[in-house]
Amino acid sequence: MKGFNNGDFNGQLTVKIVAFLFISVTFFYVGKHWSDGYQQLVFYSTTATTATQTSSVSISPNQDKSFNISSIIPENSVPPVSEPLKVPLPPPSPEPIQRFGIVDENGTMSDEFEVGEFDPDEVVENWGIGNGTVVENDGNDGSRRVRVKKFELCSSDKREYIPCLDNEKAIKMLKSTERGERFERHCPEPSQGLNCLVPPPKDYKAPIPWPKSRDEVWFSNVPHTRLAEDKGGQNWIFRVKNKFKFPGGGTQFIHGANEYLDHMSKMVPEIAFGQHTRVVLDVGCGVASFGAYLLSRNVITMSVAPKDVHENQIQFALERGVPAMVGAFATHRLLYPTQAFDLIHCSRCRINWTRDDGILLLEVNRMLRAGGYFVWAAQPVYKHEEALEEQWKEMLNLTTRLCWEFVKKDGYIAVWKKPVNNDCYLKRDEGATPPLCDTTEDPDKVWYVDLKACITRLPENGYGANVTKWPERLHTPPDRLQSIQFDAYISRKELYTAEYKYWMDIIGGYVRALHWKKIKLRNVMDMKAGFGGFAAALNDQGLNSWVMNVVPVSGPNTLPVIYDRGLIGVMHDWCEPFDTYPRTYDLLHAASLFSIERKRCNISTIMLEMDRILRPGGRAYIRDSLSVMDELQEIGNAMGWHVTLRDTAEGPHASYRLLVADKRLLRP
Repeated sequence: MKGFNNGDFNGQLTVKIVAFLFISVTFFYVGKHWSDGYQQLVFYSTTATTATQTSSVSISPNQDKSFNISSIIPENSVPPVSEPLKVPLPPPSPEPIQRFGIVDENGTMSDEFEVGEFDPDEVVENWGIGNGTVVENDGNDGSRRVRVKKFELCSSDKREYIPCLDNEKAIKMLKSTERGERFERHCPEPSQGLNCLVPPPKDYKAPIPWPKSRDEVWFSNVPHTRLAEDKGGQNWIFRVKNKFKFPGGGTQFIHGANEYLDHMSKMVPEIAFGQHTRVVLDVGCGVASFGAYLLSRNVITMSVAPKDVHENQIQFALERGVPAMVGAFATHRLLYPTQAFDLIHCSRCRINWTRDDGILLLEVNRMLRAGGYFVWAAQPVYKHEEALEEQWKEMLNLTTRLCWEFVKKDGYIAVWKKPVNNDCYLKRDEGATPPLCDTTEDPDKVWYVDLKACITRLPENGYGANVTKWPERLHTPPDRLQSIQFDAYISRKELYTAEYKYWMDIIGGYVRALHWKKIKLRNVMDMKAGFGGFAAALNDQGLNSWVMNVVPVSGPNTLPVIYDRGLIGVMHDWCEPFDTYPRTYDLLHAASLFSIERKRCNISTIMLEMDRILRPGGRAYIRDSLSVMDELQEIGNAMGWHVTLRDTAEGPHASYRLLVADKRLLRP
């Protein structure tokens, strides 16, 4: 070993190590390349000697066995380049949630929500003809409750049924009908009331929307031709194929309502439609063209007519989208307060104003605002026949004794003006007729109150005479606000203002979230109107609708305030049916009504009446306490309504809820 030194040894060792590493790496990559794509695992082993190095391949015992390689590859491993990466697809995104509540996840009011779509023309086939009822235990005391699972459809002869005006049994029992008693309310006994769903006509269609409906409606919705046949020559109404057309004429204004209104304005410019004159009563309205054309002059008209030989007049008016209700001058006061109307109009209304000591004209005097106008267009005004001239003299005599100022007669129109105070009345001779009404008489009490042949006194403080011009009067607290009889611990003006702001906020939310400006809301009824704040808010939100403000007899009489602010309304008892035709309203609104009226009558009675007067495709909004919601939902479902329940702005823990219902078009 003499020639062997440390330098040589170290050099040889280094060469061997480098060679070993090179061979190992080479075989590793070669083996890895040839193993790609095969279902066997290949292992490598090497044997080294001091002189030479050899390699051998050892076959895995797992040969011919299948493996899911991806399951054993670590999650973050890089897959082979030769095979594309297969990434598992994520689960599908859930469908967008349709929100039916108006409270967000934090329990606060939110205007950003969606509502489910409802087709107003949806038909529920095979609704059936029999009521489904079930008897169930209600509590531990053994008491039982009868629930109606489904109300039946009424027979087809009730398609235009008005319960209190079509009570033939009661009408036949009347002792006299010479004063028009048969046209007044004669409601059936509660046990004989409506207990079924009034069906639509056979080919009923969704109504033509306003303003087009002013001039035409579907024949199939009001399939009656008598008016068109009787009044065809007077330019009221005529039929063209599947529609009725309304050219805007009337018995005394066959050339059109607009020309007639222009004539009236030229006669008495002080009438000032849309400013001084805002609220009008049209007596014997026909198809309400007078009121329809006043709408474009910012005047709202209560059009009334009896259900007489010219029946369906009011049905035509409401189908057109014009404010109207069935009413008759007979033996009872009409359901409007004292000093309600700025102008009362009668064009050939077929009323004998001078009969029974002028008792009917005295009712006009009660409802006419201090300084308001009475317009009479009739044959006695202009025809020179002995009998008609005698009627004209009687009219002049009566209006003089009423202290009305005869303003002007021009052509076939005569105009009178009511005094602004009691001075003229007090200067009359002792014993003059008609006498002044007793000071204890309440002129605003109208529910089933008999007419009296006396002159209604005007308030000594001038209340009712000092309303501002439109549109300022909509928000100006009127004097008569102070005369409302109810307990108030804060200022009535504050209540008046707060009510409006409350509804303005709520309806603003409806407009934004429920898209109220896109749906057909024309004929609206507020079933518990208060001061009329709901109607005022609808007006200020720019919705193209009008509101029938109903003041229930069970609460304070706020109706004078509603008229003072330039709106219309009526007194009513919701334990009885309303005087209108079926299918005449697009929206019924009831706030805190049922929790009060349930103490007086059955909730289902009111709900069935709502269904009667609501159009198919129409909506009901009921805001009330939790104590009545379950029952309201149950009845709504039994009537075939599409019902949803929502939280109010107070949140999910509030004691109130909002029930929203869509009426479906039911077929037998």
